Amino acid sequence: MNLDDLDPDPIVQLQRWQDDAINEGLPHPTAMSLATAGADGRPSVRHVLCKGIDERGIEWHTNYESRKGRDLAENGYASIAFPWFAMWRQVVTAGPVTKVSTEDSDAYFDSRDRGSQLGAWASPQTQPIPDRAWLERRVAEFDEQFKGQRVPRPPHWGGYRLRPDWVDFWYSQPDRLHDRFRYERTPDDRWTITRLAP
Repeated sequence: MNLDDLDPDPIVQLQRWQDDAINEGLPHPTAMSLATAGADGRPSVRHVLCKGIDERGIEWHTNYESRKGRDLAENGYASIAFPWFAMWRQVVTAGPVTKVSTEDSDAYFDSRDRGSQLGAWASPQTQPIPDRAWLERRVAEFDEQFKGQRVPRPPHWGGYRLRPDWVDFWYSQPDRLHDRFRYERTPDDRWTITRLAP
């Protein structure tokens, strides 16, 4: 892979690679590893689903009271990795994270199936629970509460967006001499691209 193969804008390039993963039929092509750290600096990582990539950044949705939500409330910076290893590709990025607008969170929540909507109400994400039956009872209770009506978005649930400071694109090559390119955001909001040693 050469520099000329890359779009000058890393967001466009990232969209292309995600589209390739979707078109290739990879399992969970929008899955990404999300790393956060709280005020104590101890890292935590998990997989979430990417729900949007555009000029504003990379978007996902979750429970604000989860481990990642608490981390981001204390330290509003995160790192993301897209592990498309079946295509010999990986993208890693980092940057500041903010909550998406109420309107965007509502719109995405409304697009979810009813079961997922009820699950967002029922699950106190990351908190200990006695057993699965307790969780299933909670789902049934909220199903009854919202019977015959639209399920509203819980106040503790919504979207986040990471605005990349830099984006690394990795493409596997023989003998571990991989192609790596780093985009870095300049103070005037442009991008520079540098080839990195593998």
